[in-house]
Amino acid sequence: MPATDPHALRVARALLDHPGPFVVVAHADPDGDAVGSVLTLSRALRRLGREVVTPMRPPPRFLRFLAQDGELAAPLAERPAGALVVVLDSDPARSEGVPLAGGPVINVDHHATNPGASEVAWVDPSYAAACMMVGELVDACGVAWDAELATPCLTGLMTDTGHFRFGNTDRRALQAAGRLIDAGVAYAELSDRLQWRHPDHFRMLAMVMATIRFRLAGEVVLADQTLAMRAALGESEDDSDDFVGQLRYAEGTRIAAILKERDDAVKLSVRSRGGLSARRICQALGGGGHDAAAGATLAGATLEEAEARLLAAVATERASAGTADDG
Repeated sequence: MPATDPHALRVARALLDHPGPFVVVAHADPDGDAVGSVLTLSRALRRLGREVVTPMRPPPRFLRFLAQDGELAAPLAERPAGALVVVLDSDPARSEGVPLAGGPVINVDHHATNPGASEVAWVDPSYAAACMMVGELVDACGVAWDAELATPCLTGLMTDTGHFRFGNTDRRALQAAGRLIDAGVAYAELSDRLQWRHPDHFRMLAMVMATIRFRLAGEVVLADQTLAMRAALGESEDDSDDFVGQLRYAEGTRIAAILKERDDAVKLSVRSRGGLSARRICQALGGGGHDAAAGATLAGATLEEAEARLLAAVATERASAGTADDG
C-alpha cells in the first residue's frame, strides 16, 4: 500500500501537524472494516508518541479478539480539549463515540454516500475497504508495519470483500492483502478466527432461516429477525450481522435482505448483484452504503411495513435497471 495517493499524503500531514490528542471513531454498529481501521490508525499514532482515545461500543463478538484489554473506550459525552477527531469508514453524521462540534474533523471513508464535508476529507469509493486507505496513511506517516498493525488492517479488508469473494475484490485489494501478510499476519489463523461464532449464532440462524420467503419472481430473498427470537435467546450474543451474506447465495436471486425488528424500528441489511444497487435501494429508504452491500433503518415501521417499503424500492431499482416487475 505505497502512499502514492496525494490525498493520503495530505491527510497524513494533517495528522502529523496536530500537536494535541486524537479521538478515532467509526460508524455505529461497527463491522470488521470499522474496527480494523480504528485499531490500525490508533496504534500507528500511539507509536508516534501521540495520545489517542478510541471510543467504540462493543463490536460483534467475533471481532473482539482484535482489541487489547482497555484499547476500546466507552463513548465520550464531551470532546476532549484540543482533540482532533478522526472519523473512519463513515460519514461523520453517522459516526458514533464523540461529539463532533467544537473542533476540526478528519474524515477518511470509502462510502460513495459520504459528502466529504469535513475540514480534511478523503472519500474514495474505489477502495475496497477503508482499511486500505488507513494503510496508506500508516505508510505516509512513516510507521513501520508489523503483525500488530497489519492484523486489524487485513481484517477490515477481508471482511469488506467477503474474504475476497465480492465484486470489490480487485488487483489493488489483493496486492494490499499480500503486503499485509508479508508484514507478519498469520493469515490462515486469522481467516479461521474470523469464522468463529457463539453457539447462539447458530440457534438464531435456525430461527431466522425458518422465515425465508422469495418475492418479485424469485429475484428477492427475505428473512426476519424478530424481537421474539431475541427474547428466546435472552441477552446472549448471536452475531447475526452476517446472516444476509448467506441469504445472498440463494440461486436466482439478485437482492437479499434481513429485516431486523427493534423496539422502535426495523433495521435492513441488503445485498445485491446482477446490476442492481443495494446503495440506491437503501438511499431511497433513508440509508446508504455500497452498491453491493447497504443498509437502512426504518423508524416506527413494523416488519410488514418495512417489507412493503423495501419491495417498492427494489421494484423501482429493477425498473431503472431494465428488469420488468412481473410479480
